[in-house]
Amino acid sequence: MRKIKILLIEDDEDAANIICEYFENCGFKITAVFSVSDGLSYLNNDAFDVLLLDLSLPDFDGYEVLKNIKDRIAVPVIVVSAYSDKHTKLTAFRYGASDYMVKPLDLDELEARIWVHTGRSRGIDIEEKKKIFEIRENSILYKGKRLDLTSTEYGILSMLVKNINTTVSREKLMASVSAVSSHRSLDNHIKNIRKKIEDNGNRPKYLKTEYGVGYKLAEN
Repeated sequence: MRKIKILLIEDDEDAANIICEYFENCGFKITAVFSVSDGLSYLNNDAFDVLLLDLSLPDFDGYEVLKNIKDRIAVPVIVVSAYSDKHTKLTAFRYGASDYMVKPLDLDELEARIWVHTGRSRGIDIEEKKKIFEIRENSILYKGKRLDLTSTEYGILSMLVKNINTTVSREKLMASVSAVSSHRSLDNHIKNIRKKIEDNGNRPKYLKTEYGVGYKLAEN
């Protein structure tokens, strides 16, 4: 079974080291960063199974992460914060948090919540469905092989991979890739991407058109 990938955004280095040591010993793959800007950079360039997010960060507060990735990057977010008041918790949930834990953390409980949010079962050998599309080190893999993409095609397809099985509007795709300035230009790039991943571009299996809205990359 592939290791669960965790991104931790936490400005307290000592606390981050404790969390990382615990989850590495449990067999997870965890990356720790200490600011919102670094966290968003990782989220925009790699795929994670769960995000652990502190709210008190040096450059921006954690709400900025929630607002930035909401409806754009599909990842469960567990807020880990010293704030225990109802208003803070409700605000986090309104911005898209999946769960909320108050510090000091019970790491056994946090681990259990991660298993729940990632849809896994600890100790049960379940064969994981292999991903068709993956983002790896500024490349996109299709069935395990690196796709030969232009920078514009990479920008479009990476946005669709990050929102797998979700319709992404033409406007959002155009906003994410500066080289695409019109619907016709976007449609042409989509056509070229289909040539690289579809057996029949006229009847696409993966990169589907949602008429009047945008495009969806489907793995189901």
